[in-house]
Amino acid sequence: MFERLQKPFLTVETGEAYQPIRLSYTFDSKDDVIEKLNSLACLEKGANGSTWNWFWRDECADMHFESLDSFEKNSERSLRLGTFTLYKNKLYLNLPSFKRACLAVPFFHRVLTPTVIIHVADFINKVFGTDERLPHGFTELFKDEELDQIIHQRISDYEKVQAQCEKAESAEEALKILSSYTLVETQKRLPYAERYEFHHEGNENDPDVVFLSFYIFLRSRELVAIRRWFGNASYSLADAAEETVEQVFGGMDIDIID
Repeated sequence: MFERLQKPFLTVETGEAYQPIRLSYTFDSKDDVIEKLNSLACLEKGANGSTWNWFWRDECADMHFESLDSFEKNSERSLRLGTFTLYKNKLYLNLPSFKRACLAVPFFHRVLTPTVIIHVADFINKVFGTDERLPHGFTELFKDEELDQIIHQRISDYEKVQAQCEKAESAEEALKILSSYTLVETQKRLPYAERYEFHHEGNENDPDVVFLSFYIFLRSRELVAIRRWFGNASYSLADAAEETVEQVFGGMDIDIID
């Protein structure tokens, strides 16, 4: 454990932890998607015709990273933030960190909606050592069947608790049931790979609600991964959620790993 405490985890150029994450988008017309992606100056089409590299320039030049340490932005050589891939009638955005995903979701909502709509985010619940073998390829890393199963199990468990609360004889009993469920859930070991599903229903006029929920979800998991990396094995998702909510609604100083 002492050796790990002396060994930093891997970070990306903009300072935050390296944690692979893939955003998936839905769309109606493939031709419209290609036309829209080609129209953005911050995207550069790849040689194979089905990929676009996303650079920190032009439409997203003002994007802000508080977690920057020693990185200096080079106006002559833009930093690549991620890569779009159009594959089998699906559009993916592959990114190396949670911070970039939290910035990408609202940015591309503004410039791509309604051509494409964010659907799910698949991600890794850990940080990596600087000399650790890294996962190879997003396709091999994220298995749709396994990730969907995790979501369905989570929903099923919650629905069972909800039914118990509805049958409770008093509000106090319902609160006790819900509190017990929450405690158990927040103490569980997080799966290696996980999926976040975006829910737009009821939030059409306020997409910030969708983006903020996504940020809190990811920030909590990032905190757990980093605190446990540095030896705090008792740090739970409940601790991370409390810390994140306090940061967001208390000081309003929002960032991922400053």
